[in-house]
Amino acid sequence: MAGPASPVVRVLLVDDQPQFRRAAAMLIGATDGLALAGEAASGEEAVVLARDLRPDLVLMDVRLPGISGPDATRQILAENPHTRVILVSTYEAADLPDLDTCGAIGFLRKQDLDAGALLA
Repeated sequence: MAGPASPVVRVLLVDDQPQFRRAAAMLIGATDGLALAGEAASGEEAVVLARDLRPDLVLMDVRLPGISGPDATRQILAENPHTRVILVSTYEAADLPDLDTCGAIGFLRKQDLDAGALLA
């Protein structure tokens, strides 16, 4: 008799680069325990989708058109405090402002994104 299935973590993917969204969506889709809940190309779109979709996890680019990833994170967490946000960027964390004050649970360089990092 099989045990209960592991809960699926629903992920909202936020990045203004379609190529990165495609690659990250493929990674999410291929990782047991993760499911793509939606995609956004801007911080404003992410806030609206997070309100509607209530994802478990948001993978949020730091630098976005319109409001920044950290600012969008603050808005999302104000409405959905149980959502977890991981910020991503091609830049090093030391070169980016607001990472420690926006409420995100972590930061990953896009180059280091893999299934293990997401599941951790």
